[in-house]
Amino acid sequence: MALVTPPFARRRARAAAPDPVPAVLSLGLDATRLTAGLRPRRAQDRLDHSAHLTAHGPLPDPGEFGLHDLLALTERIALWERGTAGSPFHRKLRAVMAAARRSGLTTAVVVDAVEDDPSCRKDQVLLRRAPHLVLDGALLTAQVLGAQQVVIAVSHPAAAAAMKAAVTERQPRRRARGPEVRVTQSQERFPDGVGDAPLGGLDGVPTLRSNTETWAQLAVAARMGAARFGAIGQRDEPGTFLATVTAHASGAKGPAQTVVEAPLGAPLATLLERCGTDAGQGVLLGGYAGAFLTRRAADTALMSRRGIEAAGAVFGAGSVTRVPEETCPLGEVARAAHWLAAERVSHCVPCFRGLSALATALDDVVHDGGAPVRDRLREQVAAVRGRPGCSHPDRSATFVLSALSTFSDDLAAHALGSGCGRRVWGALPLSNGPQAAQTAERFTMDWTLCDGHALCADVVPELIRMEQDGYPVLSTTAVPPRLAARARLAVRRCPTLALRVERV
Repeated sequence: MALVTPPFARRRARAAAPDPVPAVLSLGLDATRLTAGLRPRRAQDRLDHSAHLTAHGPLPDPGEFGLHDLLALTERIALWERGTAGSPFHRKLRAVMAAARRSGLTTAVVVDAVEDDPSCRKDQVLLRRAPHLVLDGALLTAQVLGAQQVVIAVSHPAAAAAMKAAVTERQPRRRARGPEVRVTQSQERFPDGVGDAPLGGLDGVPTLRSNTETWAQLAVAARMGAARFGAIGQRDEPGTFLATVTAHASGAKGPAQTVVEAPLGAPLATLLERCGTDAGQGVLLGGYAGAFLTRRAADTALMSRRGIEAAGAVFGAGSVTRVPEETCPLGEVARAAHWLAAERVSHCVPCFRGLSALATALDDVVHDGGAPVRDRLREQVAAVRGRPGCSHPDRSATFVLSALSTFSDDLAAHALGSGCGRRVWGALPLSNGPQAAQTAERFTMDWTLCDGHALCADVVPELIRMEQDGYPVLSTTAVPPRLAARARLAVRRCPTLALRVERV
C-alpha cells in the first residue's frame, strides 16, 4: 500500500529544506580573489582550513604586521564598507582606537553577517563557503588592536553552522592568549542600520563593526599588499567586489541568483552578460535601499561607487536585480512595498502607518488607475520621505519614487489607460533565508458572501483596507511571513466565511 504524506508534513518538510547557496562566477582569473578555491558547480562545498590555506596562503605574521601597518594598508587601498553604508574602514578603525585610548578599555571586533536584504546573497557565499577568509580579516584586526572578543553575528542557521565549524577547526592552532571568538545567531530584519555605527558597544567596550565582505577583502589585501591589491580595479577604487545578480527567467518559480566577483569599474552590461542575461526593462541597484536604472542607463553604467552614483543609482552592497520584459514593473514594486511595510519597526509611526498606506496606494495605481490615484500615490511618497526616526521609511519611499521615474511609461499606462497588460512574475526577491522555502499565500474573497463587516481590515490593515462603499480592498501581493498569523486571524473573524487565504 502506498504511503501518502499529509499536507501539513509536506509543508513542514518544505520549510526545513536547506537554503541553497548561489552559484559563483568571476570576470576572469585576475578577479578571482575572494572566490579563489570555490568551484562554481559545487555550490554547497565549504573550504576547510587546509583547503583555505591552499587557496589563499598564510596571513602575515602578527609579530611583523602591527596597527600602523593595518592603518596604512586600509588607507592605501581605500577600503570602504561593502555594505549599505560604504564608510571608509580606516576612519572606523581610528575612531575605535581613539575611544579605547580615552576610556582605557579593551576593544572588540564584530562581523556583521546579518545579510537582511533579499537581493543580496554575497555574504552567504562567504560565510558558508569561505568562512576562514572572513575569520582571517577579523582575527588579524583583533590581534593588532589587542581586542579580547571577536563576535560573528549571523542570521542564517546554515551560515552559523559553517562559521562555528570554521572556528572549531582553528581552536588547536590559536594562541592561548588570543581573542575569544563567538558565533551568535539572531533573527534577520531588513531595517537595521546598526552596522553603520563605528562604535557599537559590545559589553560596553569600543567595538569595531564591519560587514562580512569587508573582513574578507581585508584578509586578501593583507596577503597581497597594497600594490598587488590595486593592480586591478580603478585608481580611486582598487580591487574587486562581489555582486549578487538576480535574474528571473520566464516560467521559472522564482528568480535565480548568482554571485560574481568582478574588478571595481567593470561595466554593468558585462556583469549581466557573464550571467547570461541583459538589462531587461531596467535594473535595480543597491537593493531595496537603492534605485532603478533604465535599460539605456544600465548599458553604459560602470560598477563602482562613483560610477553608479554618476548613473543615478546606489552601489550599496553590490546587488543587481534585473526586471524582465515579461513582468509588470509597477506590480513588482507594489509587491516589494508590501514586504517592506511588513518588515517595518512596530513602534515607528512612519513605518507602521506610512509604508502600509504607500503599498496600498501602489496597489490602487496598478489595479484601478486614474489621475487622482496617481496623485495620491505621489502624496503618500512625499509623506513618508524625510521623516525623523529610522531610515527604513525614507529608503523605501526613495525606492518607490525611483521606480515611478524609471518606469514612467508604465505609470502612465496604469494611471491613465488600461494598464500594461503584463502579469507580475515575482522578479524582485522578497525572502532571504529559511523563510524562502515556505509556500506563499494570498488573500481571496468570495464576494457573494461578503457583507462589509470590516472586521478583517481591523486585524491586518497592512493588507486589507476599507473602500468608501464599505467593502474591503485586498492586497494582491503574497502575505509576508511576519503577517501570516494575523492574516489567519482575519480569516477566522470573518462572520460570513467570505475571506480566505490560499496558496499561490
